[in-house]
Amino acid sequence: MSLPKPTPSSAALVTGASAGIGSEIAKLLARRGHNLVLVARRKERLAALADELSEEHGVRAETIACDLGKAAPRGRLPGQIDELGLDVEILVNNAGFATGGPFYEADLDRELEQVRVLVEAVVYLARIYSPAMVRRGRGAILNVASTAGMQPMPYSAGYSAAKAYVLTLSEALHQELRGHGVTVTALAPGPVQTDFWQIAGWETSSGKSFERAVPGTMISAEHAARAGVEGLDHGERVVVPGLPIRVGMLASRYIPHAFKLPALERFMRPSDKQ
Repeated sequence: MSLPKPTPSSAALVTGASAGIGSEIAKLLARRGHNLVLVARRKERLAALADELSEEHGVRAETIACDLGKAAPRGRLPGQIDELGLDVEILVNNAGFATGGPFYEADLDRELEQVRVLVEAVVYLARIYSPAMVRRGRGAILNVASTAGMQPMPYSAGYSAAKAYVLTLSEALHQELRGHGVTVTALAPGPVQTDFWQIAGWETSSGKSFERAVPGTMISAEHAARAGVEGLDHGERVVVPGLPIRVGMLASRYIPHAFKLPALERFMRPSDKQ
């Protein structure tokens, strides 16, 4: 199973396309000749990326500024894409952010927004676009999960739970849809070199930001994007880019939660909570 071939009326819908992994995935798909619908909140960044990709690769790149955490703008998105006359044959659910710190101190609105963007939006868009993919007998869905979703993470409880949902949903849909010509892949990177960490504000017990506390596991956004697109093209169920983090996650499967959770709690505990 592979990615659908690009046509003048088909497109890849990429959410969270204004930076990081999302923009790199958009570049890779444009290089393969796919038209794009780029979605994010930062309209100026989207416009700049769309102009760059159209000029460099000769593809059609449309932009829609949308806050996927809000039901009304999210609900208008399919109609806006229909008005463009494009069929979404590739869906990339990449939009997201992370909360961190003690859950009992968390901003409730921000925690709920995280669920809406990381979970609700993924469910909504996958459910909206998968029926037409099944009818056509071709299509591809790439859901950006995380290694954080492969185990509970104290002090990142909401984020790891949301990504666990995305991972489980993706694996189930992979099995459901594979017989209909539709491939579903979960991209589950560890630390990626983007502005994600500055926005999340994660800090470990060492006082270092999360990505600097786990040396040797950081990969570039381009590396993560390439692994995701290639994994989708090959029909893989789950892709964990980067050998060190892949080996680490494989080994962690054999460690009982009774031992793993206390270690993770000590590692993830903010330095001001020591």
